[in-house]
Amino acid sequence: MTSTFRQVALIGKYQTASAAGTGSRSRPALADIAALLQAQGCTVVLEEQTASNAGLNDYATEDLEAIGRQCDLGLVVGGDGTMLGIGRKLASSGVPLIGINHGRLGFMTDIPFGSFETVLPPMLRGEYEEERRQLMRARVLRQGECVFDTLAMNDVVVHRGNTSGMVELRVEVDGHFVANQRADGLIVATPTGSTAYSLSAGGPILHPSIPGWVMAPIAPHTLSNRPVVLSSDSEVAIEIASDREAIANFDMQSLAALQQGDRIIVSRSEHSVRFLHPRGWSYFDTLRQKLHWNEGITGP
Repeated sequence: MTSTFRQVALIGKYQTASAAGTGSRSRPALADIAALLQAQGCTVVLEEQTASNAGLNDYATEDLEAIGRQCDLGLVVGGDGTMLGIGRKLASSGVPLIGINHGRLGFMTDIPFGSFETVLPPMLRGEYEEERRQLMRARVLRQGECVFDTLAMNDVVVHRGNTSGMVELRVEVDGHFVANQRADGLIVATPTGSTAYSLSAGGPILHPSIPGWVMAPIAPHTLSNRPVVLSSDSEVAIEIASDREAIANFDMQSLAALQQGDRIIVSRSEHSVRFLHPRGWSYFDTLRQKLHWNEGITGP
């Protein structure tokens, strides 16, 4: 059978050359995947930085903007950080993404690299599970003017930066005052981000199908200040209430040196990321494997 997808973009990890080779394997990892895609009847397009870093010159290359316009599928080889960046950039185009794990955890890049030869062909023929992951829109307002506007798939984090003291934050939800908080910081996380920094701060895990967010304080001064689950239709406003150094992070993006009075506005984006998983995929299988829930226990 031929592939359901005509043009497939192959996108690898930018920061290192890890995608260019697989240890004892003589052929580059990306070249192996590209050859499989061609064998399945796909036209392969390499993202331009991927092609440059991997030294692959045998395929057409495009930037992400062109990939969003032209390709039917994006195949992302790397870790969750790679998928976060690509997911944000391609969300507006609606291109579905498949993740092949060439990193560490692999919550979003859920196909082990060693399994792609058996897992990918059925998916390319249309045998897959699809899910959508919501995105946040985050803006920084300074004296009423927007000075930063971006998307986040995992979380928005406001924290104390490199200073030793706590940051003071005024928090509002849908225009209603919630609290003045003194803490190391505050996290607003999507269900995708609920297994990231928010989980380390004591927040709950949200199933991806839940239209909600976690608002979790980081080491709060008041111990009764606990994580809260909000509707993702809510608008959260975080105002810097003191002149101490504060930093806002949006997934892996940062805006340093926030000023007293700056307001970080978090709302639901109109865009979402489409993920394709192998047939029979289960979110709970992923949690069990990545969080090692079965350690020390025998049986299913």
